[in-house]
Amino acid sequence: MTAIGWLQAAIFLLLIIALMKPLGLYMVRVFDGERTFLSPLLRPVERLIYAFGGVDEEEEMPWYAYAFSVLGFSAVGLAFLYVLLRTQQWLPLNPQHFPNFTPDLAWNTAVSFLTNTNWQFYSGESAMSYLSQMMGLAWHNFVSAAAGIAVAVAVVRGVVRTSSKLLGNFWVDLTRATLYVLLPISIVGALILVAQGVPQNFNTYHDVKTVESITQTITGGPMASQEVIKELGTNGGGFVNANSASPNENPTPLSNFFELLLIFLIPAALVYMYGKMARDTRQGWAIFAAMAILFVAGFSVAYWAEAAGNPLVHQLGVAGGNMEGKECRFGTAASALFATVTTDTSCGAVNSMHDSFMPLGGLVPLADMQLGEIVFGGVGSGLYGMIAFVVLTVFIAGLMVGRTPEFLGKKIERREVQFAILAVLVTPVLCLIPTAAAVLIPQGLATLGNSGPHGFSEILYAFTSTNANNGSAFAGLGPNLFYNIALGVNMIFGRFAVMIPVLALAGSLAGKKAVAESAGTFTTYSPIFVVLLLGTILIVGALTFVPADALGPIVEHLLMLQGKTF
Repeated sequence: MTAIGWLQAAIFLLLIIALMKPLGLYMVRVFDGERTFLSPLLRPVERLIYAFGGVDEEEEMPWYAYAFSVLGFSAVGLAFLYVLLRTQQWLPLNPQHFPNFTPDLAWNTAVSFLTNTNWQFYSGESAMSYLSQMMGLAWHNFVSAAAGIAVAVAVVRGVVRTSSKLLGNFWVDLTRATLYVLLPISIVGALILVAQGVPQNFNTYHDVKTVESITQTITGGPMASQEVIKELGTNGGGFVNANSASPNENPTPLSNFFELLLIFLIPAALVYMYGKMARDTRQGWAIFAAMAILFVAGFSVAYWAEAAGNPLVHQLGVAGGNMEGKECRFGTAASALFATVTTDTSCGAVNSMHDSFMPLGGLVPLADMQLGEIVFGGVGSGLYGMIAFVVLTVFIAGLMVGRTPEFLGKKIERREVQFAILAVLVTPVLCLIPTAAAVLIPQGLATLGNSGPHGFSEILYAFTSTNANNGSAFAGLGPNLFYNIALGVNMIFGRFAVMIPVLALAGSLAGKKAVAESAGTFTTYSPIFVVLLLGTILIVGALTFVPADALGPIVEHLLMLQGKTF
């Protein structure tokens, strides 16, 4: 480990802290329907969208109507992308003449981008037409991210409102998230990436001769426009198979740092937005503190493990960290930072191969996702997932110390706890049970790239990543009919089986009356609360997965120290 490596992480976190407040304040104005500096340009477009869609922007929805709107919109989006992938060979903007996707792969890919997961069982540069990349994948990158932001805003409204059954209008929130937040940042960000050397064209691929007289194909295409929303919307699906390890998608250390900022930018800003809408920014800073502590702890372990390197290599007299699967232009520190950031959120983009990390280094991104993608988390999903943990913490800690379990002046009772538990239990149930099934059937082992504990880690990582709507992979697991279908189902439940209970929780909280704070009220912004919140997250999240992790990366690490690798 080096001082420069730690400095990169420190500067990154400081910049996120500096940027989250102005963007958070801006989003408060956007979702409250107030005038912003972009209103003269975008307000007429917004009105036109409402007129075309028959949306009354003044009409608000109860939680169940909001949930049905999300599900209906998602169903249409799923059907659209599935049909597009099944017919791409007959559609325009396919200069490489790529064939249609098979039914199971089209299902897996359509569900993946619908749910903000972007799991990729295909190589984008050798399977996906430009039209499919833009009209299918990039479009879903915008709307799946906007849907997550919309639900987070609705949940915040439910937390802060009193004696109300309404959480806002999904169609209005979706439109504003896309129009005022995602599009402006993406336009500026895409230009920055183009300036760094990321392609943005419709050219056919070029075959060139290398200095060794070997023919190499240079990919092109509209990459910058997809790359920026891939990171900003915590989507993660790469234009090419190598993702952000590709010099086309991520050519320089500066582009790498910029992409890292994009991944954390909106999740962090939403936390500040929450505190501002709650009229007590201490609430937002408490959640941010918990997220930041988990982020720093994860990065520290990943960086240490990768910088320490492989002891079996050291025995051969070769010193240095683990550079297998990493880009020399980024190095160990930036690779460990990227792996931590991308799995703290639901992004899943990679600038190095997690399958090549040291066992404990690979444990960090796995554990990040097992916590439920709440360490900043996906755009929207991280905040509303963390609010479920906050409710549980208030209830458990309040009872433990004899305080009234109240959250922002509202009593937390059985109904709220049930909804929070439903949301929190989705991750362990839908990661561990399918993993156990996959290791017991031939189809689950048929495309495994490694044996022993590393092979088990590949399966566990796949179901954890898809359920957490992350999309990154250990990359040693190949596709087949079983995994295409099973992981697709897992992605759907990972998205909506968390989203719907949290919306129900918000609806229940919105209907409650506020009670005056008393000496017995348990505060939700103190350092003690942050510690209790961290404890709840680790007990419910981390400890649930310890037995499974012990069979994978932990035992692999111990066996590596004994000279055995897999």
